[in-house]
Amino acid sequence: MRATIAPTIALGLAAGYAADAAFGDPRRGHPVAGFGRAAGALERRLWRDRRAAGTVFTALCVGTVAGAALAADRALRGSGPGRALLAGAATWTVLGGASLVREARTIGAALESGDLAAARQRLPYLCGRDPRELTEQQVARAVVESVAENTADAVVNALVWGAVAGTPGLLAFRAVNTLDAMVGHRSPRYLRFGWASARLDDVAGWPGARLTALLTVAAAGPGRRGDAWRVWRRDAGTHPSPNAGQAEAAFAGALGVRLGGTLRYGEQVQHRAVLGAEARPVRTGDIERACMLSRRVGLLAVLATAGAAAVRAGAASWAGREQG
Repeated sequence: MRATIAPTIALGLAAGYAADAAFGDPRRGHPVAGFGRAAGALERRLWRDRRAAGTVFTALCVGTVAGAALAADRALRGSGPGRALLAGAATWTVLGGASLVREARTIGAALESGDLAAARQRLPYLCGRDPRELTEQQVARAVVESVAENTADAVVNALVWGAVAGTPGLLAFRAVNTLDAMVGHRSPRYLRFGWASARLDDVAGWPGARLTALLTVAAAGPGRRGDAWRVWRRDAGTHPSPNAGQAEAAFAGALGVRLGGTLRYGEQVQHRAVLGAEARPVRTGDIERACMLSRRVGLLAVLATAGAAAVRAGAASWAGREQG
C-alpha cells in the first residue's frame, strides 16, 4: 500500500505549488481563516492562565485537523488520482508563497513612490511589527526579514511535512503554525497558555528552517553563495528564535545586507543580534531582490520535496516486489 502513497504526494506537492504560484490564496473562504475562527472560539472556552490548558487546546486543534485529513486520505485508499487531487488541494491551501511576495511588493511599491504612510499602513499584513514610527529603511528591513522567515514557514516547511506525512502532514503543520501566530506570544495572556503551541511550532519548523537556509545558499547565485553560507553558519544561532534566524541569516548573506537589530512589537522592544553586520543596510530595492530569492528557494524546495517523495515511492515499490 505504501508504494501507492508517495507518487500521489509528489504529484500533489507539485500541482499545489503550481496552483499557489499561479493563483495565490483564495480571496474569500480560505480554509486557514476558517480554522483560525474555530480555534479562536475554542480558545475563548478553554483559556486559563496555565500551560496545561494551552496544551489541551493545542492538542485538540492540531489533532482534529490531522485526524480529519487522515480520514479523508484513507477514504480514498486505492484511488491514486483522488489522493493526488486531495494532496494538491491541501498543498494549495497551506502554501502562502504567492501572497507573501504580493504583500512584500505592495509595500515596496509604496516605498518606491515615496508613500511611507501607505507602506506603514500595509506592513501589519506582513508582520506583527509596530510600523508607526518606522523609517523607510526600517520598513524595508522589516519586509526583507519577513520574506525570509515566511519563505520557511509559508513554503518550505509545509512542503517538507507534505513529503514526510502526506496530506495529514501538510494540514497539521499549517494548524501548528497558525496556532503559533495566534497564541504563541510572550504576552501576559499567552505566556503560559500559548507555551505548547509555540514549542510545537519550534519543533515542527526545525527541519524546514534549515532546509530553507541550505536552499537559499544554493539559490544565491555563484557570486553570493560563499557569503550566504558564511553568514548563515556564523549568525543564525544568535537569533532568539531557533528557526527564524536560519532563513534570515542566509538571506542576509545572499542579498549582501544587514538584518536584525532593534525591533518593536506593540509595547515590547527587542534588541536582536545583527545578521551580516559587515554588510550595508537594507534599501527599498532589496525588497524585490528578496522576493525573487524567495521564489527561487520555493522552486528548489518543491523540486527537492517532490523528488524525495518520488524516491520513496520507488524504494517502496522495489521493496514490495522483493517481498513478493
